[in-house]
Amino acid sequence: MTGSGSTRPSSTLFTNGRIMSMDSRVGEPDVLVVRDGRVVATGGRELQQQYPGATVVDLAGRRLVPGFIDAHHHLSLAALYPLWADLAGVASMEEAGRRLRAVGAREPSAPWIRGCQWDEFRTGLLLDRHALDDLGLDRPVIVGCFSVHRAVVSSAGLDALGIGPRTHDPPNGRIERDTAGEPTGVLIEGAWSAAHAASMAGYDRTDRWADLIEERSDALLQVGITAVHDAACPATAEAVYRTLATEGRLPVSVLVMPHANELLAGADPERWDGPRTGEGDEDVRVGPVKFFADGGYEVAIDAHVGGQHVRFGQLFPNLGAGVEEAVRRGYGVAIHAMGNAGLAAALDAWESATRGHEPTHGVRIEHVTLAGRAEIDRMRALGAIGVVQPGFVDVIGPRLDHRAFDDATWLPFGDLLAAGIPLAASSDSPCALTAPLTESSFGVSRRTSDGRAVGPDQAIDFDEWLRLYTIGAATAGGQQDERGRLAPGLRADLVVIDGAPGAGDELRVAQTWRAGELVYERV
Repeated sequence: MTGSGSTRPSSTLFTNGRIMSMDSRVGEPDVLVVRDGRVVATGGRELQQQYPGATVVDLAGRRLVPGFIDAHHHLSLAALYPLWADLAGVASMEEAGRRLRAVGAREPSAPWIRGCQWDEFRTGLLLDRHALDDLGLDRPVIVGCFSVHRAVVSSAGLDALGIGPRTHDPPNGRIERDTAGEPTGVLIEGAWSAAHAASMAGYDRTDRWADLIEERSDALLQVGITAVHDAACPATAEAVYRTLATEGRLPVSVLVMPHANELLAGADPERWDGPRTGEGDEDVRVGPVKFFADGGYEVAIDAHVGGQHVRFGQLFPNLGAGVEEAVRRGYGVAIHAMGNAGLAAALDAWESATRGHEPTHGVRIEHVTLAGRAEIDRMRALGAIGVVQPGFVDVIGPRLDHRAFDDATWLPFGDLLAAGIPLAASSDSPCALTAPLTESSFGVSRRTSDGRAVGPDQAIDFDEWLRLYTIGAATAGGQQDERGRLAPGLRADLVVIDGAPGAGDELRVAQTWRAGELVYERV
């Protein structure tokens, strides 16, 4: 970076690299100029003569792209993870016990001891209430699965939740039971969601929550993320975001997607009269209300394998009524749909809610993990946006057992793109890796980290993933006139990328700029 004079110039000029504006009218200019947090000019090298006092950033052949927008990121939840026992990669009860005891000692006033990121598939760590009871901890224990759709609780936890042999399953979940009908401690979908909300006391103090969100947001800047869509944001977290923004302590911009305290419960009835979709400012803006069509562990599938009909998974009730209420009140809608049956239910709900009139805002489908031609055609006809996760190639790829359906495709990125479905890229963090460059690599290669191919015909190239993490994500959030492109008047959130795909280079974020200020530089 070079400049002249001892006073700070009013403009910053980027040149000598590949400037990907993500705007067809701008193309790939030779020079980009930023002033007062905005892009003010793009064009040929002659622009340098028009800004003689500007600080010049020599890109040295590197790429410059808009700041990454993670269109499905559970920031407010992930920020709390450092308070809990991290069981990622833990394969033994001895180590799990050590980490859970440490939380108990560190959080003596919390009514529950919490763990997170349990993954029995990758580690072989089998948990039930008896295994947790044997640790001899002094409080109820809950350990959440990495998927955030399942957990295991101790016997004391079951008692605290009022769950016994005669307790009915919730309509959107399941209480796992042994052959004698006794709860095993494993709670699935809505049953886990209720347990999550009940066990948050002591961890969700707003002052500490604010500090943790600020800390995690700082880390996001290091991977080029300058904005997130918080995909299930309770009212308390929404208030924390606004406080941080007011105090100038929010490192990334946040689009909040209103949601109840229970993770999988959909809309919060007390939130309906608050700010609606689109309201707010560039730091904190309201997005669509989040709903669930099916589970994330019990994915709803209705398809054929070798001509045989298979149907399983969990469809969530009352989806249609919730979507209709959101549309009636002027909100946008985002619907979690993992399986093809879940996707069909989501599209049914949207079609019913909007029949006969034009909604104020559109619908986005979160995940679109399994879809066939019929569902994709319906998405196009209904104008739905797909919010997809390239990192799911590695997250769910090893779990698929090469299962191929006759009439549905796993992670159909290529089919969606070819059909003209508007797409946005995201991580679903903390359920998957966070870094957009790493996540995108899975969407390009369609190979898991251990080399297994997962539908290679559905691959999307690297430049397309960059587009989906920028203007694609901005469009999904209704922010396309604010960010996601490098065009005059738009916010100057920028990322400089080292390396080139396919050249044997490691792709890395070299710099992150937020509103025209350098906020991260790789040393």
